[in-house]
Amino acid sequence: MFYPQHSPAIAHKLPNHHDQSPWSRTHHPVLGPPGSQNIGPPPASPGYAIYSNGSVNPMQHHPGHPHALSHPPMTHHQHQNSLSHYPSPPNGHMHPQHMGQGSPGSAASQIISPHWQQQLLKCEMIRSSRSPHHRARASAMASRTVAKSAIPITNPSLVKAPPSVDVSDTISKDGVSSSSTPAPTESSPTNPGAPVNHPSSTVAPIAEAPRVTAKPPQNTWRSLDMGGVNIKTLPPTSGLFSFTFLINLYLNHNALTTLPPEISKLRHLELLDVSGNNLSTVPPELGMLTQLKELYLFDNHISTLPPELGSLHQLQTLGVEGNPIEPSLRAMVQKDGTPALISYLRDSCPAPPSPPERIWKTLLTNPERDAILADSNTEIISALCYNILCEKYATERLYGYTPSWALSWEYRKELILTELMNYDADFLCLQEVDITQYEDYFVKNLQERDYEGVYFPKSRYKTMSDADRKQVDGCATFYKSDKYQLVEKHVMEFSTVAMQRPDFKKTDDMFNRVLGKDQIGVICLFENRETGTRIIVANVHIHWDPAYRDVKLVQVALFIDEIEKIAADYAKYPPRLPNPPSASESESGASPSRPPPVYTDGTKIPLILCGDFNSGADSGVYEFLSNGSAPPDHPDFMSHLYGKYTTEGLRHRLGLKSAYTTAGELPMTNYTPSFQGVVDYIWYSTANLAVNAVLGEVDKSYLEKVVGFPNVHFPSDHVCIVSEFRVKPPREVALRPPSSFPTSNGVH
Repeated sequence: MFYPQHSPAIAHKLPNHHDQSPWSRTHHPVLGPPGSQNIGPPPASPGYAIYSNGSVNPMQHHPGHPHALSHPPMTHHQHQNSLSHYPSPPNGHMHPQHMGQGSPGSAASQIISPHWQQQLLKCEMIRSSRSPHHRARASAMASRTVAKSAIPITNPSLVKAPPSVDVSDTISKDGVSSSSTPAPTESSPTNPGAPVNHPSSTVAPIAEAPRVTAKPPQNTWRSLDMGGVNIKTLPPTSGLFSFTFLINLYLNHNALTTLPPEISKLRHLELLDVSGNNLSTVPPELGMLTQLKELYLFDNHISTLPPELGSLHQLQTLGVEGNPIEPSLRAMVQKDGTPALISYLRDSCPAPPSPPERIWKTLLTNPERDAILADSNTEIISALCYNILCEKYATERLYGYTPSWALSWEYRKELILTELMNYDADFLCLQEVDITQYEDYFVKNLQERDYEGVYFPKSRYKTMSDADRKQVDGCATFYKSDKYQLVEKHVMEFSTVAMQRPDFKKTDDMFNRVLGKDQIGVICLFENRETGTRIIVANVHIHWDPAYRDVKLVQVALFIDEIEKIAADYAKYPPRLPNPPSASESESGASPSRPPPVYTDGTKIPLILCGDFNSGADSGVYEFLSNGSAPPDHPDFMSHLYGKYTTEGLRHRLGLKSAYTTAGELPMTNYTPSFQGVVDYIWYSTANLAVNAVLGEVDKSYLEKVVGFPNVHFPSDHVCIVSEFRVKPPREVALRPPSSFPTSNGVH
């Protein structure tokens, strides 16, 4: 329990609350005087349990009390040990315009919606909690143990149920181990009518399922009661704002006139009560507290609400009773409840200032770059990787903090295309592109920039109707057709390849975990039209669910195995004929360009691997790709069995490195309220490629003011990453007989 002298914003102990004299107020015309309702402390809820060991409930139920509202009798609660309660408004007055004159709380109002009934009931419960540290004292009583009887009384006729063991223990969305409900999977969603869960590790799936969320820092207590102690100000430097682990914060029934913007630092708050103060405004920064479910502003002087509160997409109750709030805003809450008001504020919120342009991080000095540009034999390659957020997954349920107009595909597609064209990369590796978007939008618009494309949807499209398969997403790889020729294209369906492995066929884990996932990878073999340099570009989207770390590692291992096989075969192709000298070279007598390179094995061919790996730098996926190996007992296998992978371990000879490693990995490539981290990468073969530059991070000051992506400026929950490479020419090798490659139009 926190006492005034311990509160960060109070420098001295205030007088005892028993010295304060109660004042009277006009009672609510519908609910009547507080005594007539026998309203005690608020009912038990996540917002009120401050210190409780769960051993006893101090609230005794008394059903059947008469109630003035037109709904069935409700159970009320009363302390076992009565405390001094003063249900009158803490600021000593009521706003007369809210009493009578047709207000929903007045006798003149004939119909009260269920939304407004809940608002009024919560308001009365908050008003009854104005005594100093009311919740802390109630919680302390709830924590008291009750002496048990010496002889336990049991029912001799009761048949004990056998203990059940649930093997589907998962990590729930708040990070607590839970085994009460099996974790839904992509193959067996809890909501049969819902679309397939969004394949991202960072957003809530459509059916409740385990996911990566930002967990509050660990602490022994997560609620703080500073209510009813006459706090007059909270300085911006208050130590209160360093308590980032707080879940519930009670500042009710004080004398606050303002809330500092620094309250936005308490990002894990789920309940904030500032009722009964002298607030005339609330800071727009409150909109950053996206975990809020209960926000009580009862009995203040607030007339309007900042539109930034529209990002509070999880808010269940916004308490506005007892304020001279705008009639239009009040009417929304009365008629349709808090969600309707939040949606209105969200969609009417003005766009924040545009962020500064992302800055390129160059790994070369100016003289080095000038020398490279002056050397005609130096070959530059650039690649972009971008999960564009499929239209099917861009729903208000998943991205409730994004304005509906900014979430629409019609708005987002223009931003995506502009971004792709501005960076003008040689290769564009896109994930979450559905068939309609690819055929009707990207192919048509990127052809104008001499791009051709290769596209494969996820394997589930094979079992769908023509109409439904149009919405299946997949991986698209675009390339500059005037610079590169497509030699071959391969699609890898992980479940199919896993089924074909002899060491996987008898593994239960493979059937139960791997085969139900329909992610794919695409491998394209290119050749530079001018120099004959070969390059392999791979594009992949790995499974999203953090509960399936083993599947992620297996999918990446299968993909790398396939790349090595394809690269080895590609190296056996003979080089093409050298280009004949141009007319200008013949006239000037200049030496012709160097002959096409010869590759002795697959590891000599430049490789660029792009994708959304849904894995952080501390994962088995990252370790395997960067180190070239992973032990058979790696924790990410989660003790499951996957043939040689879990008996001999994982290995590859590609010599891969993340393009951003040298310049420093980005702080994030995925930015949502519940997750900010790096899950997208551009890997390259260090033996034959070197990094010139990478696209830098999003401006930090901008990120501090936005809740998450997508938003007005960023059309996806991911940001694109771009890298520029230079090719290291292979050693001179005797030429083999020339041969021509098969032709390909490059478009699937």
